[in-house]
Amino acid sequence: MAHYMLQRFIYLVFLLWLVTIVTFVVIQLPPGDYLSTYISRLEQQAGDVVTEEMIQALKAQYGLDLPMHQRYLKWLGSVFRGDFGFSYDWKKPVRELIGERLALTFTVAILSTLVTYLIAVPIGIYSATHQYSLGDYIATVWGFIGLSIPSFMLALILLFLAFKFFGVNLSGLFSPEYIDAPWSTGKVVDLLKHLPIPVLVLSMGGAAGLIRVLRATLLDELQKQYVVTARAKGVSEAKLLFKYPVRVALNPLVSNLAWLFPALISGDTIVAIVLGLPTAGPMLFRSLITQDTFLTASILLFMTILTVIGTTVSDILLVIVDPRIRMEKGRE
Repeated sequence: MAHYMLQRFIYLVFLLWLVTIVTFVVIQLPPGDYLSTYISRLEQQAGDVVTEEMIQALKAQYGLDLPMHQRYLKWLGSVFRGDFGFSYDWKKPVRELIGERLALTFTVAILSTLVTYLIAVPIGIYSATHQYSLGDYIATVWGFIGLSIPSFMLALILLFLAFKFFGVNLSGLFSPEYIDAPWSTGKVVDLLKHLPIPVLVLSMGGAAGLIRVLRATLLDELQKQYVVTARAKGVSEAKLLFKYPVRVALNPLVSNLAWLFPALISGDTIVAIVLGLPTAGPMLFRSLITQDTFLTASILLFMTILTVIGTTVSDILLVIVDPRIRMEKGRE
């Protein structure tokens, strides 16, 4: 296991380095840069023509007069020192901007992942062991509905119903009095009160898909010869079910963690815009529009780290859950 963890860590470092290069280059591909957007905004607001001297001064001020590779190396060196650059758009250091938003993004994604599995695993097992029952039909219908409705549409429906029938605004993660307030016990409690809606919205689609996967996999496993033999020898149904078939059927669910966690992080962007959540998604969207290079690169870097963490956790859990993989590791 130690060798496996070391190997995964080496892959992680190499992957993150590649991501920094690709991200920095892709941000530069669209025509123009932050400066051109900023100059256009100045001309529209003030009605003045920006001279060439002013443009050169602004380029020097924002470091845009350097070649791309020099800007990348300068930014990468700053990252190792804990300095992620300066946001042109927000006029603040990136570190001050993304800390709280990334923490909220991570919190929402982790809770959504946990809720997804807490919903999917029990319902999937029940649906497989009670095939063609009323509960199985209800789970099937709900699964198809959950897969067909996008998360942002579900968010819009919940916002509309809550406001129309209860006069309640479900948007945001904080009440108005806590939005700009420093962290305190009251603010944490207020956050916990607002978390259920975005967590529920983000987890519904994933849970619906995992229920279908677990049901199909477990049904196939329950028909195999070793299950029939164990049942014929008088092994209790509970022990027979949970000792091997369920563990093997969980294999694809654990594998799905590798894409579910990144999907929640990326899907959080649209849902966050609809629900008005102060997470990293809306800030990333704005930074892409304004071509705020360092802010965009830093957010993508941290989201990649979270994505790789999800993939690594998935691989490790797969080794723990599936005895066949553990036996293969033992032979190496």
